[in-house]
Amino acid sequence: MPTIDYLRISLIDRCNFQCQYCMPEGADLQYVRQQDWLTRHELRQLLEQVFIPLGFSRFRLTGGEPLVRPDVVEIVEDIAHLPGTQDLAMTTNAFLLSKLASALWQAGLRRLNISLDSLDPTVFQQIVGGPGRSRWHQVWAGIQAAHQIGFSPLKLNVVVIPGVNDHEVLDLAALTLDRQWHVRFIEFMPIGNDSLFQDRGWVDSATLRQRIRERWGLEAGHVLGNGPADVFQIPGAQGTLGFISQMSECFCDRCNRMRLSADGWLRPCLLNETGQLDLKTPLRQGQSLVDLKAQVEQLLAAKPDINFKMRESGTTGAYSRTMSQIGG
Repeated sequence: MPTIDYLRISLIDRCNFQCQYCMPEGADLQYVRQQDWLTRHELRQLLEQVFIPLGFSRFRLTGGEPLVRPDVVEIVEDIAHLPGTQDLAMTTNAFLLSKLASALWQAGLRRLNISLDSLDPTVFQQIVGGPGRSRWHQVWAGIQAAHQIGFSPLKLNVVVIPGVNDHEVLDLAALTLDRQWHVRFIEFMPIGNDSLFQDRGWVDSATLRQRIRERWGLEAGHVLGNGPADVFQIPGAQGTLGFISQMSECFCDRCNRMRLSADGWLRPCLLNETGQLDLKTPLRQGQSLVDLKAQVEQLLAAKPDINFKMRESGTTGAYSRTMSQIGG
């Protein structure tokens, strides 16, 4: 098993988009009340006195949509300046990024993953849902702002949905030709979207690579990151292409991460709620951080067994939250 040193932190369980693959239309979602979010102070306490002493040094801020959280810039500043933080990144849909990119950079954030599932504004709107028709343009403005400020590596995440955006794979891959952007194709998976998944299915990464290879060729690539992507590069391209193959290739044995939800639940596996630990309730009840650290340490020790069971079962586990509520 790899060293477990990477924590994905969900700052908020709600989002200003309603993406088909994440938060299906008509879903009856029960959002966490704001007073039940881990506060900025509580989050800093847990990082300083629990996670960093246990060897965590790499952190990613997620949601829902993290930029919806009112104190997101202050949280970024806190974590970026903690002794022991070696890497801090954020995953965002970029809808609010053009206004916040400069403040996030000044606070200490340097890496971004941005969801961009289509280059066609109409298809994009079909995927992300919600009111309005200018969402693609505002997201694109956020990407441009991040690029101009200097966020690097700048990664663009694409969830490939058959019959919706899979015809755009070559166009999206072409973004890497003359830009130092890193496009990552993610296999569509069934979390909170069972009917859509059953209707559409998924495209495996090997098929996508073959399409790109037939057009330009592919060679091995490299980009800074903490995730499970297999990285390639079009010969001569400035950027890279990543493929996250959680459906066609089990990478449980390579999992180096834990996930902390907005309401303080620590879970060792995205696809399984086995072993999840409530940190917020005992923290607010006055339990010592030394005790909480011991409990987290026990869960870390159990993670390899949880991963092994997931790998052996070949299933997507059992979960009660959608991807938007988990934090991805």
